[in-house]
Amino acid sequence: MIDLRLLREDPDVVRASQVARGDSPHLVDEVLDADARRRSALTEFENLRAEQKSHGKLVASAQGEDKQRLLAHGKQLAERVKALQADADAAEKTATELARRIGNVIEPGVPSGGEDDYVVLDHVGTPRDFAAEYGADFAVRDHLELGEGLEAIDTERGAKVSGARFYYLTGIGARLELALLNAAVDRALGAGFTPVITPTLVKPEVMAGTGFLGAHADEIYRLEADDLYLVGTSEVALAGYHSGEILDLSAGPKRYAGWSACYRREAGSYGKDTRGIIRVHQFHKVEAFCYTTVEDAAAEHQRILGWQKDMLALVELPYRVIDTAAGDLGSSAARKFDCEAWLPSQQRYLELTSTSNCTTYQARRLGVRERTADGTVRTVATLNGTLATTRWIVAFLENHQQADGSVRVPEGLRPYLGGLEVLEPTRVVR
Repeated sequence: MIDLRLLREDPDVVRASQVARGDSPHLVDEVLDADARRRSALTEFENLRAEQKSHGKLVASAQGEDKQRLLAHGKQLAERVKALQADADAAEKTATELARRIGNVIEPGVPSGGEDDYVVLDHVGTPRDFAAEYGADFAVRDHLELGEGLEAIDTERGAKVSGARFYYLTGIGARLELALLNAAVDRALGAGFTPVITPTLVKPEVMAGTGFLGAHADEIYRLEADDLYLVGTSEVALAGYHSGEILDLSAGPKRYAGWSACYRREAGSYGKDTRGIIRVHQFHKVEAFCYTTVEDAAAEHQRILGWQKDMLALVELPYRVIDTAAGDLGSSAARKFDCEAWLPSQQRYLELTSTSNCTTYQARRLGVRERTADGTVRTVATLNGTLATTRWIVAFLENHQQADGSVRVPEGLRPYLGGLEVLEPTRVVR
């Protein structure tokens, strides 16, 4: 949640962040009002508690009618103390609930606006000119057609067994997903990450602590009978891993690479990317998650982006990097960069990775702190970023397709596929 001290000392910064996100700046004033009422009630409570303690000493030494009078007054003091404590608790609850509705304060330089107001920071690689390679009559196949030809993707049986937006990865499809994820883990190991297989069910307080139970709570699957949530990313479980702990970051950031199944309801996305495996309810992902100091967070954000670029280079995908606009950020992100690969069949870019600097937003909610060199304790910063996911198969197949429906395997990925240089189709789709 938002830092209340920042809110008190520099509310205009938070108001400006709210405006950039397209959210109400008046929420800042509501939080400040509730916080002021809490502090006022708490001050009055503490003063009255001190008076109550002094009064207790008088009662102990009094006799007769004086004692009875003092006892009666003591009872009144106790009732007032109890009422003030209730007022302070109620104001604190209100302030906390309101503060949780304020998104993280965006970093300087984040573009204002909504989903379409991103800024392109870089283009890497050049999309293939299939017409130049194979002739003007060549029809680019999409990933599903290619995947069915390779007997790698089966959406029909996925829908039969589980419903729309489910699928099977079979044969080379299953091997390809494992190849991408294992390549991501190897690179994470090389960068000093600890690989972790995470739980995919988490408690409500952990899901809320990461900021996922706000405006997009309808995206999450909930098991009501057990009061548990299915995660949409291992970021959630990794953020909760050190909840309530004090970390030693003197040797540098703590870095984890979480491998997990991920589940998303995709509420509100009906009719979007329904063909194939672009937007599905279940997939696998390797997610980078880092705990670091506030001062190092921006630099760590760039390092994560660099590791993502290394993975995209390994798979030889043309892509662009965008700086996501404030109105398209999740509540916990202060800044987010996306890497979007070129999708030949649709002539557009498709998000493959994102990396977010969540500054102290999640750690404050989850009580993750560090002990500094001078012995003080303060909140840490958290960051996350995709290293590989099932969706990468989409861009891989389409960008490396060949005229006969086969798919070339980039050199860097061949060791993970038993040395295969080309994936050969086993049946004709069209």
